[in-house]
Amino acid sequence: MPTKPFKRQASLQLDEIDRAIISELQDDGRRTYGRIGKAVGLSEPAVRQRVARLIEADAIRIAATVNPDALGIRLRATVCLRCDGDLERICEQLSAIEEVDFLIVTAGSFDVMAQVQCSDDRHLYRLLNEDVRKIDGVRETETFIYLDIVKADYAWPPGSGRRPSLEPPSPRRRRRS
Repeated sequence: MPTKPFKRQASLQLDEIDRAIISELQDDGRRTYGRIGKAVGLSEPAVRQRVARLIEADAIRIAATVNPDALGIRLRATVCLRCDGDLERICEQLSAIEEVDFLIVTAGSFDVMAQVQCSDDRHLYRLLNEDVRKIDGVRETETFIYLDIVKADYAWPPGSGRRPSLEPPSPRRRRRS
């Protein structure tokens, strides 16, 4: 089942403890609330409440990150499209294509960009010719095949330099929520 994009909404006000909880979950999404609580100075129920609030507000999601190579996905690419007509309809059709895992509407020389995952070049060729280019309104495509993924970092906040660590966090003062 595809992941739905986050809802656009007013910003949720986060405090330092919320940020620390998010950081702990980014290091390991399976980390227990008790262990997170020890790291951020809260009780397990307080962490559970805060995580539930963040999830309910659609501020975070906890999901597995897969290694495409381990699953036989040998070719990844971005397909850039110039379109005529109803972009919403075109995007609905692109979203229905199983190999499309990320889809954005852009400003600039392309109208839409779709990240795709394929088993090999023949698979990509079929995808482009049998699925993408047959969508009414797709005028032109340009495909960028990934030779190497140099950086795939989902650290938050951006530029924080935070990197997942296998080391247990240093003890912090206990606080109440």
